[in-house]
Amino acid sequence: MLWDIDHTLIETGGVGREVFAAAFEQTTGVPMKDMADPSGRTELVIFGETLDLHEIPRSDEYFQCFIELQARGYEERAHEMRLRGRVLPGAVTALQSVGRLAGVVQSVLTGNTRLSAEAKLRVFDLHHLVDLEIGSYGEDDPVRAKLVPIAQERAGRKLGRRFTRETTTLIGDTPQDVAAGHEGGAHVIAVASGKSTATDLKDAGAETVMPDLTDGMALARAIELRHLS
Repeated sequence: MLWDIDHTLIETGGVGREVFAAAFEQTTGVPMKDMADPSGRTELVIFGETLDLHEIPRSDEYFQCFIELQARGYEERAHEMRLRGRVLPGAVTALQSVGRLAGVVQSVLTGNTRLSAEAKLRVFDLHHLVDLEIGSYGEDDPVRAKLVPIAQERAGRKLGRRFTRETTTLIGDTPQDVAAGHEGGAHVIAVASGKSTATDLKDAGAETVMPDLTDGMALARAIELRHLS
């Protein structure tokens, strides 16, 4: 099981954009005037395109510095993020219900860098419900679909099992998540908890679409049936 984070499990209440802007300015010395579209994309792409918008040359050094400053920003603003943001309804129960299924392991597939993903999940006390060692992250590859086999390989190496399209499920909230799952090699459950509607997600081809995560048992049953089939 590979979970998207933002707008699937949590919302930052606008803190995420502010942390990005602060880390961008600290890294480049240039105040952020505009930001590349973050929806369903990896941090590597978002940061690179935001550099382009400010006519700043891309560099690996900038990105590595940004990664550390961004994660530190989430940690420093943890209290504010709890006040302004939230764990989305049903997310904890859904993670717990899926976690009790025999033979199922949970991690994340996210556009966030690993440091920021860990920071966000710690802020909302979700980090202990997933195995972050076998996930894939926004610095692993600019193409989101390529994060699926990266996670499968990491899980396979750690657990001694081979993970394929038939045994991998991705849960996300955008058409980009649906496309990444299908192109990368996963079954997709889409949750209309972000900006995308249930119709948007059905049209994108998600095998299962749910309005939210409040029916954690139904989600677990859907996954169990998929797993058993």
